[in-house]
Amino acid sequence: MNDYIKVGKIVSTHGIKGEVKVLSHFPYKNKVFKVGNSLYIDNLAYEIKSYRHHKIYELLTLNDYANINEVLFLMQKDVYFAKKDLNFEDNEILDEDLITYNVLTNKGKKGIIKEIFLASPTNKILRVLFDKEVLIPFNSPQIIKIDKDKKELIIEIYE
Repeated sequence: MNDYIKVGKIVSTHGIKGEVKVLSHFPYKNKVFKVGNSLYIDNLAYEIKSYRHHKIYELLTLNDYANINEVLFLMQKDVYFAKKDLNFEDNEILDEDLITYNVLTNKGKKGIIKEIFLASPTNKILRVLFDKEVLIPFNSPQIIKIDKDKKELIIEIYE
């Protein structure tokens, strides 16, 4: 499943017309939950036929299921999306990919990302280990370049 990323879990049905509730904390929902996209559940592809956001859930109808009884077998299943279909911009990257990158500074130091966490819903923090630990906001001007080909994050360190 290395070519796929978990984007949520089907937690229940919604109504009687075959709609399912997906609980998702995936940061790029707008790229995944679109009519016509394929989601993968138990290694099988399911096409999104309708989509809408409701409260904290993503409500979907899949394939041609039009009845609650036809989708009950999907309950409590994890939902995956193909990484190749994400179509990221230059500044967009998955956390699981970013954590494998080397960190280089403008002063020639080399470090590794130990952890990525959220300080708030919109503020991602990188815990980088050089000779000492440094916390760097991901949306900070300290990050000069993200080189996806070399798997490097180039940052500016202030004294």
